[in-house]
Amino acid sequence: MPPPASTPDPSPAVDWLYLDLNSYFASVEQQLHPELRGKPVAVVPVDSDATCAIAASHEAKKYGIKTGTNIGEARRRCPHLITVMGSHDKYVEFHHEIIKEVERHYPVHKICSIDEMACKLDPPRRRLEVAQDLARRIKRGLRERVGECITCSIGLAPNRFLAKVASDMQKPDGLVVLLPEELPGRLLELKLSDLCGIGRRMEPRLRACGIRTMEELWEAERETLHRAWGGVCGDRFWHELHGGATEDDVPPATRTIGHSHVLAPELRPPPAAGIVARRLMLKAASRLRRMKYRASHLHLSVRLEDGPRCEAQGKFEEGADSIVMARLLTELWQRVMRQGRWQRVKKVSVTLFGLVAEATPQQLELFPSSGESATKEQRENLSHVLDKINQKFGRDSVVIGFTPDTVRTFSGTKIAFTRIPDREEFKE
Repeated sequence: MPPPASTPDPSPAVDWLYLDLNSYFASVEQQLHPELRGKPVAVVPVDSDATCAIAASHEAKKYGIKTGTNIGEARRRCPHLITVMGSHDKYVEFHHEIIKEVERHYPVHKICSIDEMACKLDPPRRRLEVAQDLARRIKRGLRERVGECITCSIGLAPNRFLAKVASDMQKPDGLVVLLPEELPGRLLELKLSDLCGIGRRMEPRLRACGIRTMEELWEAERETLHRAWGGVCGDRFWHELHGGATEDDVPPATRTIGHSHVLAPELRPPPAAGIVARRLMLKAASRLRRMKYRASHLHLSVRLEDGPRCEAQGKFEEGADSIVMARLLTELWQRVMRQGRWQRVKKVSVTLFGLVAEATPQQLELFPSSGESATKEQRENLSHVLDKINQKFGRDSVVIGFTPDTVRTFSGTKIAFTRIPDREEFKE
């Protein structure tokens, strides 16, 4: 007699665990400062009612205060609101401690942002009860080992996109499961704007295709979403919405290194703004050397207070020499200021591009100036020495072309949605 056929495992399964930290920046501040716990807190970039919140605590969110809320309006909604200047270096430190704790339980497959990460589950952990137990152990570990204020919402689903959607459905401290066989199920409770990828610009395009509700989005044909998105992004969205596998992201090669900064009012006169531009350039050059790249082009962009943007770019001999870049920046600054008629500056951006890896052979000049090669080598060695001094003794211990006190209100490294700074950046 043939052996009996094996009985398939009937238990439901999920493939992805998505972790979203709750009110992350504000929660870190409450963890570091117990006097803030249980109180409405907004994290801000500058101490001004004209700025916007970059994070809000659970208590502040009850008043309708969230990321992007004007602080003057937030104080009208909540007169006892406490504002705290952002401590981006601390948020990065906690980020690494959180990853370490999560990986005590299971490896992190993808870091999605400073406060979001995803785990691609292996077969033993795809069974729903095992995945839920893993999620609960991660939550408990964060509270016990990282801090009692550090909570997260976790989504479990057949792909990373739906797991993220699930993590947003119950906050704070939620645990939501979206099973393939239950779709669309709880998705129909959502608004279109609740889905990642559908913002204020996308909604009108969906309405033009006859899609106004989640049910209509679910029932739409793949071709309809292709038309709404204007390409394969619509096909990918349709595929992932219906439970298809999420394409793994391949990290792109580094093509540019740059920094930008919105200036506080006292730094907006052109002389002060020029110093900030130089500070941003030195920071980008230090990152260039740490990442073992050389560059050949420098781009400078400024946005004036009254709106227009002025920009200029120039080429320099391929290398990682702060002194040469500083000279070029001085020329570019004069050009953009002439374009802007020396008006007050609201935002400065500096970008290095034309990057090549340090190990790439350099094109030598056919007729180099006498002694120029040795001079270049000496300048680059000096730049590396400056990096080491600043890493050891603190940011701006040694700078080129200005005194550190002139930019004492310049706040340095910030966390962006698309990039988490390395720890070393806070000393560059």
